Amino acid sequence: MGGVGSFRLKFAEGLKSRGIEVTHDLDAPNLDFILLLAGTRNLVGLHRARKRGIPIIQRLDGINWVQRKRLTSLRYHIRAEYGNAALAFIRRFLADKIVYQSKFTHQWWEDWYGETRIPHTVIHNAVDLDVYSPVPRSDDFSRPASQNAVPSGENNKYRILLVEGSLAGGLDAGLRWAVKLAENLSKNLPIELIVVGRVDEKRKAQILADTTAEIDFLGVVPREEIPAIDRSAHLYFSAEVNPPCPNAVIEALACGLPVLGFDTGSLSELVPPSAGKTVPYGADVWKLEAPDISALTNAAVEILTNLPQYQQSARQHAEENLGLDLMVEKYLNFFTTS
Repeated sequence: MGGVGSFRLKFAEGLKSRGIEVTHDLDAPNLDFILLLAGTRNLVGLHRARKRGIPIIQRLDGINWVQRKRLTSLRYHIRAEYGNAALAFIRRFLADKIVYQSKFTHQWWEDWYGETRIPHTVIHNAVDLDVYSPVPRSDDFSRPASQNAVPSGENNKYRILLVEGSLAGGLDAGLRWAVKLAENLSKNLPIELIVVGRVDEKRKAQILADTTAEIDFLGVVPREEIPAIDRSAHLYFSAEVNPPCPNAVIEALACGLPVLGFDTGSLSELVPPSAGKTVPYGADVWKLEAPDISALTNAAVEILTNLPQYQQSARQHAEENLGLDLMVEKYLNFFTTS
């Protein structure tokens, strides 16, 4: 659901279109390369492959850190810390090359776990620009597309979209910001906040009971519906804290959907000023202190007031920098260079 799974499907499609076979079996014969998406429980199999002389390229996302700053379940805390340790072990002792998803991710790993002497590069995630496009498809999600129209009339609203795999447990900070943003904007504009992703039922009920904003929780939806949902909105809000390289942001840009968020993580690497706004957080993000929502609100108004130019620039930026073919070529070039 999102994240690594989303990348795996897109990357495999890109390889197969070039006649490159893909397997998930570490012991398969005739392997040329292993692309390790973060980590694996099968460290023994990975070690066997390395002894066979097969190059291992590790693709690294961000580091689990929220559990160190907020109260989470014991299970989440243990899994997060174990995951960090496993990834760091592979990075240090088993990987032959490393692909970091962003400059931010690269610096983060080196700050926390030190530098490595093996070759490394930065390659942003990407999408199929034909699937993720401003142009509607015949199988679009039923929510009326409104991206190219400025709302007018009593029942026509600006749609703010938030898409995350999970906004449950200790990962709901961005959801709180989105609700506050919608409340602020609703004072002067007709606003509807659309939330896609897993949200705790108790938390959802609490939000709906307390907020003055109109919010529609769609829950977890099939991956195939995301492009049409993106096209139905006017503005995408990036809710992740210190995002390593969020697929949902890239998908939104490719659909011509301007992106708004705090200038944390890799967001400013992905969203140029012409395609959206990244604003100062206004506090210590690593301590999850309360951010400056007023700056976020002002930036949203700026985008919504000049919507057509931001929409056009979002798509143009994706076409020039975030296409699947370009990303696959970068990976293959890195695989084959010494």
